[in-house]
Amino acid sequence: MPEAASAPATRAVIGDSEFDRDTEVVRRAPGVYDIDLSAGWTIISAVNGGYLLAVLGRALADTLPHPDPFTVSAHYLTASQPGPAVIRTETVRTGRTLSTGQASLYQYDAEGNEVERIRVLASYGDLAALPDDVRTSAVPPAMPPLERCLGPADGPAPVDGSSAITERLMLKLDPATVGWAVGAPSGKGEMRAWFGLADGRDADPFSLLLAVDALPPTAFEIGLTGWVPTVELTVHVRHRPAPGPLRVSITTRNLAGGFLEEDAEVWDSEDRLVAQSRQLARVRLG
Repeated sequence: MPEAASAPATRAVIGDSEFDRDTEVVRRAPGVYDIDLSAGWTIISAVNGGYLLAVLGRALADTLPHPDPFTVSAHYLTASQPGPAVIRTETVRTGRTLSTGQASLYQYDAEGNEVERIRVLASYGDLAALPDDVRTSAVPPAMPPLERCLGPADGPAPVDGSSAITERLMLKLDPATVGWAVGAPSGKGEMRAWFGLADGRDADPFSLLLAVDALPPTAFEIGLTGWVPTVELTVHVRHRPAPGPLRVSITTRNLAGGFLEEDAEVWDSEDRLVAQSRQLARVRLG
């Protein structure tokens, strides 16, 4: 059963948007947090992995002395469901510029047994303290303007309850990557989109953890259908994003043995690479 509280529950005031409210964790005791996982961030009945990463990211930000996630690596052990969950965090190391912690999210099954859903190891720092020097060969993805890209309203009506998360996102897909939606996938394993939150909230480091896992799977453009569950996801946050919509580009180069990788880049309105990620995901073949 959950640990007994050793101090009054405390709740950080982080903002007024739906994303802020739905990722808010309540500290029940040092290193122990409660949250009610929102059904608004589900795909079919499973809670989105990027939303979960943001939830655990909030708990670690409250635990560690540094404010911003720099690198977050998560292993998804079992599918999370909407409803109550408990997060336990631990400080692994603290230093002058970086601190490292780990966190796990647990839920209870029908028999009352505790089930670990996701385990995270992360290093935090202060993005505002980073030097301005940038030397990169990376370039933003070539995409049409936002108004020429396609959103959920431009496709067939979704099945009721199939993807509640799309109602909370401003997601406009590059037409070159939506062949799957009309039965003509390109086979290239690419997905690109303009990304934001539907209520207009500007991006921050925690919504970047959501952005890398919010687009349709690249498996769709390879010609596969069905759920593509994440096995492991690592995100690097490189810069605090400027206001305005983000551009997200995801590619897959290798599908083998029923698994594929997805490499993501997130660019802000000032053409800065603000986040990168790689995940390993399972696909259903045949």
